Amino acid sequence: MGKKLYVGNLAYATTEDELQNLFGTVGQVESVALITDRETGRAKGFGFVEMETEAAAQEAIQRLNNTELGGRNITVAEARPPANRDGGGRGFGGGRGGYGGGRRSGGERRGRF
Repeated sequence: MGKKLYVGNLAYATTEDELQNLFGTVGQVESVALITDRETGRAKGFGFVEMETEAAAQEAIQRLNNTELGGRNITVAEARPPANRDGGGRGFGGGRGGYGGGRRSGGERRGRF
């Protein structure tokens, strides 16, 4: 398995083929994935490129970080593992806290129960 790189500040019109060709000038590319919005299908302006070797990944970072592609200076860095999205915690985004139904305490009841 290769080394995954984060590529950011991409023009929305950037294609996977363009990234494949650009990173291919540095070393063997195993995969390219542009991230899109689930609802609209539009590009989000970043993606991931997996290089075959650690050496090729480091070379790509050094040679391609802050270079121009599609009229924008792109960011190339080592990809971090995805954030934990297990829904833990309280409040917004998961857990069992927050606002909920239930009866009002004390006094008279309102509406039909």
